[in-house]
Amino acid sequence: MASPNNYSTAPVSEFLLICFPNYQSWQHWLSLPLSLLFLLAMGANIILLITIWLEASLHEPVYYLLSLLSLLDMVLCLTVIPKVLAIFWFDLRSISFSVCFLQMFIMNSFLTMESCTFMVMAYDRYVAICHPLRYPSIISDQFVAKAAIFILARNVLFTVPIPILSAQLSYCGRNVIENCICANMSVSRLSCDDITINRLYQFAAGWTLLGSDLILIFLSYTLILRAVLRLKAEGAVAKALSTCGSHFILILFFSTILLVFILTHVAKKKVSPYVPVLLNVLHHVIPAAINPIVYGVRTQEIKQGIQRLLKKGW
Repeated sequence: MASPNNYSTAPVSEFLLICFPNYQSWQHWLSLPLSLLFLLAMGANIILLITIWLEASLHEPVYYLLSLLSLLDMVLCLTVIPKVLAIFWFDLRSISFSVCFLQMFIMNSFLTMESCTFMVMAYDRYVAICHPLRYPSIISDQFVAKAAIFILARNVLFTVPIPILSAQLSYCGRNVIENCICANMSVSRLSCDDITINRLYQFAAGWTLLGSDLILIFLSYTLILRAVLRLKAEGAVAKALSTCGSHFILILFFSTILLVFILTHVAKKKVSPYVPVLLNVLHHVIPAAINPIVYGVRTQEIKQGIQRLLKKGW
């Protein structure tokens, strides 16, 4: 294995992913909960997608958005976790130049797509609670199709320059990435060139996309809360809040993980350098495992749909 200080005059054709070089025996223990989370994430999302697909009563816009969220979660999981487990179990650290930048693109674009999907779902809950009579005319199948196109186009256009800028750099020296994944800055730091543009673009794109989504989500829930507090009927407040409870829990969890990840990067001199690496990996699997479970437990229609499918299976 090449050491982190290896230099060469030859162009780099592949990278080596070094997750936790000082804790290799610990990696085998970490692989167990990570593999269980991966199986849970894939299994729960597949069950959710099959349920929504086969149950005619779930063929509604809100469940189509939930299906989109599940697909994004599954792609993020498949992009990151199998390679991490291959490193832990079989020491398969090498990753080709092209595959590394493909992974970088998928991680950046699909993460922001997930954030954007949460934003659209917040708007769906806003219309359902604040304008219930107009809900069927506003949140239609056509709206979901347009929203899906917007989510895809916006985030691909904004994030595709990140791997392109990184791939255009000259890699004539180090090829050891001190990370489990091909994160943009972890890769770009290995370049012989100036990476100021890469750093600035990732910062601007990340805060523009994720920041705008969080602001709009916060605005939606502020308007929802204001509308709910005006309800006079007995039990109306609890019923209204229950309709967006699952969505709010997922947004809170998604935002909390991102916030912790950002704070550990800011305070990297006070925490182990392996903490951000571990959080980056977990961020690609824990939300994917939790999202379908929260909706499955808290949404009566989905719970009943899964029960009907299980009865048919028996």
